[in-house]
Amino acid sequence: MFSPDGVTTSVAFPIPDTMKAWVLDGPGELRATTKPVPVPQRAEVLLRIDAVAICPSDIDNIWYGWPAVVDGGKPFNKNWTPGHEYMGTVVALGPAVDEFAIGDRVAVEIHAGCGQCKRCRQGLYTACLNYGNRAKGHRANGFTTDGGFCEYQVNHVNTMAKLSDDISDELGTLVVTAGTAMYALTEIGGLIAGESLVVIGEGPIGLFVAAVGKALGASPVVVTGLSPQRLAIAKSLGADHVIDVREQDAVVAVREIVGPAGADYVVECSGAPVAINQAIAMASRGGRVCLAAFPAEATSIDVGRLVRDNIALFGIRGEGKRAVHRACALLRDKKFDPSPLHTHTFALDDLPTALRTAKDKLDGAIKVVVKARGVAAGRVAAE
Repeated sequence: MFSPDGVTTSVAFPIPDTMKAWVLDGPGELRATTKPVPVPQRAEVLLRIDAVAICPSDIDNIWYGWPAVVDGGKPFNKNWTPGHEYMGTVVALGPAVDEFAIGDRVAVEIHAGCGQCKRCRQGLYTACLNYGNRAKGHRANGFTTDGGFCEYQVNHVNTMAKLSDDISDELGTLVVTAGTAMYALTEIGGLIAGESLVVIGEGPIGLFVAAVGKALGASPVVVTGLSPQRLAIAKSLGADHVIDVREQDAVVAVREIVGPAGADYVVECSGAPVAINQAIAMASRGGRVCLAAFPAEATSIDVGRLVRDNIALFGIRGEGKRAVHRACALLRDKKFDPSPLHTHTFALDDLPTALRTAKDKLDGAIKVVVKARGVAAGRVAAE
């Protein structure tokens, strides 16, 4: 059994030497295999992975190879395990680790910056200047290093947030997405309670931005999108207004709601090239526009409008400055409830079916969760 030198384990959580894992071969080709259980080093713990949510970025990584960067290139045929939105139970401690205890349930952040570069020292570890350089200490599980579609994974102590017992495994996987929304709204966007917030796109990240924005006091919160079902969920999460862009001009409708001056803050979560200039047109003079999605193609931007109206435009990546910890606090205190976003659960053995369900949005799928231990596949009721 698993007993490396210097690593603390417990008989309460026996650990095998090998584990089940999925690896990526060619585009869209996953293969079940066996890997050694990774060994935690200094400032690291070993997690038993209990649940993993599927993110649109996982789908991009698996089918198209980007934004993952493994060994300096695309992740195909490198024995690499994808998956990054996971939670689990601490089952082993690396040398001298006392920040966590065996048995702790935790949500994880994706990014462990190098801790040495200028950006990491600013708390902007998702923008680590040594991104992808393992020798320098950088790791982004599920993007540059092995991720969570397996039974065990190593995480740095800086990348974990404890979960209270009343947060289910399924909801625990959603904390990292809530942390990304928090990072976009507060640390990067500087949202102030009472400011108007417009969210373009009703996908998972857009719905989380709306829910967290409402919890932080944004008013009004407006969500635009294409799916009546998801727009209804946006309302249930706290959006004050929703706009079906198939029926209304989104820019005109937004200005009718927030006032002719425009919105204080617009977060673009759809990735549609046309949406970037829509976001700029929705923003007020001196407003802010945040880009939180990966467009599939390059697009032109109305720079003249940005300059003329003194609009700040910026992108965000991930969940820096311990935003996941603040998202955990909001979830623990029931300031928002993301459970309507969890629509399906599958067993780890059924990962290909789970990914296809998420990719094709089958049966109304929004957040599809994969569990490593004992679960029946299928649609779930909102918790």
